[in-house]
Amino acid sequence: MSVNAVWFEIPSVNFERAVKFYEAVFEVSLHREDIGGAMAMFPVDPEQAGGAIVEAQPGYAPSATGAAIYLNGGADLSPVLERAVKAGGKVVLSKTALPPGMGFFAHFEDSEGNRVGLHSMG
Repeated sequence: MSVNAVWFEIPSVNFERAVKFYEAVFEVSLHREDIGGAMAMFPVDPEQAGGAIVEAQPGYAPSATGAAIYLNGGADLSPVLERAVKAGGKVVLSKTALPPGMGFFAHFEDSEGNRVGLHSMG
């Protein structure tokens, strides 16, 4: 059996602020739903893992520690990191090379205090 990520949720203190942040950083529109609470889903290839911004609930709050998710940073992480800062986040680990052939990664803190990773091949 293989173990693959199938879904992720990024909690928010201020749902609208978080949605605007991620829409600005990734230059996408998130699809809003109410599935037991407000949720804004990232556009995703149906063959890939999906995820959403969700309203924080008791015991489920934004965090800069704990498990990390990595989102696709596109062709180059630099513009994504610049947009994250412009939207109110901060870079906590700048673009860093992985071993040859594995690309690059970086971390940013979002508008809610979550640490989020980025990955890119370029």
